[in-house]
Amino acid sequence: MPAAITDEEIFAGHLGGKLSVELAAPLETQRDLSIAYTPGVAQVSRAIAADPALAKRYTWTDRLVAVISDGSAVLGLGDIGPRASLPVMEGKAALFKKFAGLDSIPIVLDTNDVDEIVETIVRLRHSFGAVNLEDISAPRCFEIERRVIEALECPVMHDDQHGTAIVVLAALNGAAKVQGRNTSELKVVISGAGAAGVACANMLLLAGIRDVVVLDSKGIVSSDRQDLTSVKTDLAARTNPRALAGGAAEALAGADVFLGLSAGKVDESYIASMAPQAIVFALSNPDPEIHPEVARKYAAIVATGRSDFPNQINNVLAFPGVFKGALDAGARRITEGMKLAAAEAILSVLGDELAADKIVPSPLDPRVAPAVADAVAAAARAEGVA
Repeated sequence: MPAAITDEEIFAGHLGGKLSVELAAPLETQRDLSIAYTPGVAQVSRAIAADPALAKRYTWTDRLVAVISDGSAVLGLGDIGPRASLPVMEGKAALFKKFAGLDSIPIVLDTNDVDEIVETIVRLRHSFGAVNLEDISAPRCFEIERRVIEALECPVMHDDQHGTAIVVLAALNGAAKVQGRNTSELKVVISGAGAAGVACANMLLLAGIRDVVVLDSKGIVSSDRQDLTSVKTDLAARTNPRALAGGAAEALAGADVFLGLSAGKVDESYIASMAPQAIVFALSNPDPEIHPEVARKYAAIVATGRSDFPNQINNVLAFPGVFKGALDAGARRITEGMKLAAAEAILSVLGDELAADKIVPSPLDPRVAPAVADAVAAAARAEGVA
C-alpha cells in the first residue's frame, strides 16, 4: 500500500488551483499580436458571423468540455454548494486533459433551481462543445440532463449517472467472464435509487440482465408501493420481476450480485445469504457498504470505489474516452449504444490480464481512453448521430 498522504501534501497539491490556460499560438512579436488579436482577429470573427459552423474550426469550442455543477451532491460530502465544489470540478477538468487530451472548464452555479440551471447552460452554449454535468442531486439531475440534451445539439452526460453505469457494466461483464457465467442470467440487487442507482439499473436492463431488484431507504422499489417518485415508479415497472417485498434481507437472499451505490451499510448476514460465487460491488466512498475483507468471506469477487483495494470501479475509465469519442465523431448526443460500446471497450483492454482481482483495468491504464474513444466514435457513426 502507498504511504499515507498528509494534509500538507493535499493542500499543497491544490494551491492556486489545479488548472491553467496555455497558449496554442505564439505571442512573441508585434506581428503575432496583430494575428492573434487586433486587427487580424476581426477577419475571423466576420467569417464566423457569416458562417457559424466555422466556430468549430477557428475557436476551441469544438474540443472544449464544460464541467458544470451546483455542488448539491458531491461524492462523500453531500450538498456543499458551488464554491466548495469547485476543487472537485477542477479535478474533473484535469482528468479530461490527462486521459483524453481534452480542454475543459469548471463552472459552478449558485442556484439549485432546475429552470435557472438549464437556462444558464443554454445561454452559455456557444462557449463549449460538450457538457459534463457533475454532482447534481437526484431527482433534479434527471430533469436537468433531459432538458439540456433536448435543448443542445452537442454531447451531454451526467457522469454520476452514466459514467458509473458504464464502468459497473464493464466490471460485471468482467466478473461474469472470469466465472464463466452469462451476465444476463445474474440476479442483481442494487442498493441505492439515486442518480447512480437508477442509471445502473437502466444500463443493466439495456445490457440484457432480466432480474434486477432496486433498494431505496424504505426497501425494495416495487409497483405496490404508494410512496414512489415518478422516476422510481418507472423503475418499479421494469425491475423486480419476482415481485419481491421487504428490504435488503429479502432482496439479497440467493442473489448473485450486490451493487452498493448508497451511503447505507449492509449487514454481513445478508451477504452471507447470497448465492454461491457471489459478486459484491461495494462502491460507496470513502466507506464501502461492507468492508472488502468481510465481503470476501462470502463473495468470490469483490470490488470497491477505492484505490487501496483490488478492482477499483472508477469513472475515469469511462468519461474521458466517452467525450473524446463523441467529439471526434462530431456526435450530436451520447446514445445508449455509445455507452454500451464504451463498457465493451473498457473490458476489451484487459485481454488475458482478466482475473478475479482484475475485472477492470487500472484507472491509470493509458490504453483505456483511446480504446473507449474509438469504440464510442464508431458507435456514433453507426447510429447516425455523428
